[in-house]
Formats: sequence, C-alpha cells, structure tokens
Amino acid sequence: MKIGKVTSHEVARLAGVSQTTVSRAFNREGSVSDATLKRIRAAAEKLGYWPNELARSLISRKSNMIGIVMGDILNPFYPAVLHAFTQKLQTIGRHVLLFSVPAGADVDAVLPQMLQYQVAGVVITSATLSSRMARTIARAGTPVVLFNRTVYGNSVSSVCCANEQGAQNVARLLCEAGHRRFGIIGGRADTSTHVERRRAFVGELERHGIPEPVEASGANTYGGGFDAARRMLSAPDRPTALFCISDIMALGALDAARRELSLSVPDDVSIVGFDDIPAAAWPSYELTTVQQPVDAMVDGAIAVLLRQIEDPSVAPSVVRVPGRLIVRASARLTPVQPGVATGGAQDRRPG
Repeated sequence: MKIGKVTSHEVARLAGVSQTTVSRAFNREGSVSDATLKRIRAAAEKLGYWPNELARSLISRKSNMIGIVMGDILNPFYPAVLHAFTQKLQTIGRHVLLFSVPAGADVDAVLPQMLQYQVAGVVITSATLSSRMARTIARAGTPVVLFNRTVYGNSVSSVCCANEQGAQNVARLLCEAGHRRFGIIGGRADTSTHVERRRAFVGELERHGIPEPVEASGANTYGGGFDAARRMLSAPDRPTALFCISDIMALGALDAARRELSLSVPDDVSIVGFDDIPAAAWPSYELTTVQQPVDAMVDGAIAVLLRQIEDPSVAPSVVRVPGRLIVRASARLTPVQPGVATGGAQDRRPG
C-alpha cells in the first residue's frame, strides 16, 4: 500500500483514462459516460483517492462550499437550524463551512476570513451584519442571505419568521384574556428580531389602550431571562404577563417565577416565548410560544441563495414565513381554535 497522497494521475493510469477525464468526472463538468465514471470511481476507491475540494475551488474560483456564519450557537434554537442547513445542502451536493462568531465579536471580523475560501455563497444566522460590510460583500460578488436577521433597506437578502405578525398575535390574545400589566424580556436591542418583535408587541398593547410595558434585557440567555424575570416579578405591581423575545429567556423566566418567587404559572403570571425550541415542550416547562418554521425558513434561504449564485444580477429578496402560536400551559389566553389564523396560525399542543 502506498504511503502518501494519491494523485489524480494515478487514478487515471489505473482506470485507463486521461487525467482530464478524471478531473471532469469529479468536477461533474463535461460528458463522461456511465461506464467510464464507474471505472474511475472504482479506481479512486481502490487507491484511496479523494479530490481536494479546497484546492480545486482556489484554482477555478468556483466552489460547492456554502459558508454559514453563526453568532449564537449556544442558543438551543440554532443547533437545529445548523442541522437543517447541513442536511439540506449536503443533499444537493453542497458542502458547509461553519464560522462561529465569538461572544461580543462582530460578524464583520469573520466574513473576510470566510471569503478567502472562495465559498459560493454565505448564510449569516444570529449575527448582525453592518451596512458597511453588506456593501463590501456586494462588491465582492459573493451572494449572501441573512437567516433570522435582516438589514433594513433591502441591500441584502433575508429570510425570517414573520416576527411582527407572531408578536402582535401574542399581545392581542393576552389583552383579550384580561391582562393589563405587561413585561418584555428582550435580547440584543440592535438585532432585527428584537426590534420587530418588541415593536409589534408594544404596538398591539397601545391599540388596546395598555400603557408601555416594563422592559429588561435578558441577553438571549437562560440566566439573563431568570434575572430579568426575578426583578420584574418582585415588584409590588408586578406584570401578569411576560413576553420573552426568545424561548431560552422564557425558560429562565419560568424557573424564576416558580422556583425563586413561588408564583403560580399561569395563575399569577403568564409567560410566552418565541422559537419553540425542544425544551419548550418538556413537561417541566410546557411553554406557550411562537414556533419558528425552521424547515420552511431554511428551504427559503437555500432557494434564495442558489438563485443568486446562478444569476448574480437577481435583486435581493426579503422573505417572511408565518409562524404558529403553540399554546401550552404557561399562559392564560383567550380560547383559540387549532389551526385558525389570526395574524399568525395557532395550534394547541400538550407539553
């Protein structure tokens, strides 16, 4: 057995073809008969040959790699997102290159590194892209899609849940259930998800004549949600309903209410989240939440990205996918009928 890297020339000799034919077979370019392709693959397997995707992309300036930039990978919502992207992209013959943005860092510092790998396109999730970097990417000609984030002004394509629709629906149902004192536990104030969900929720409260809610940042963490809820719910005129911008903060709020303050949920306080992470359905939480349609959002993001890869002249797309309110035991809401869309579909589910 040979020790060292096997070359395409050796595969060609064993298969009885030219090196160019081997290259065409692995690049999926040009016409290679099924019989020849089978012979080349058998020779490659026998020799232990694998094409160097990175080197090939650097030479051709084309790549099957899709870069994914993820800025909040510890949030339980995003591992499911990464899994969906990876599985769906691999199915269509694309490879994933993952870059994680460290806590407190800016995605602008990571993107130039990723572009060095000649990726065919980039998906940015849970990270904020500056307008300056958006312009830089546009000049570089690399297609970019924001997932669960948006840059206002339509300069970059984005695919998100219909955040405003979902938050407005939650606020309306809580108001109709008789709640009058509200609290919001927010994430990062500079993110589009925070801005859109908060704006819609507060706007719906105003339409019902409810004064502005008390607010606190939960930093999109369990601990942040726990601390924010503990402060809010310790006040003499504590809220009877909390809306959390993300589920991970809502789980912290639930534990603070029940275990730290001995409050009954939902009798003393209703708590609603946004995402529908797996833990939301656990019997210990039974969290009412707006479910983000991850599969539909991922499908939409991939479709937008591939369209831009195939035709760079395509204008940026802004896609909003309706979420679904999943009603469990953590909130006192007006009765809702499964599947009835009232500013966002609804569904009753046990924990």
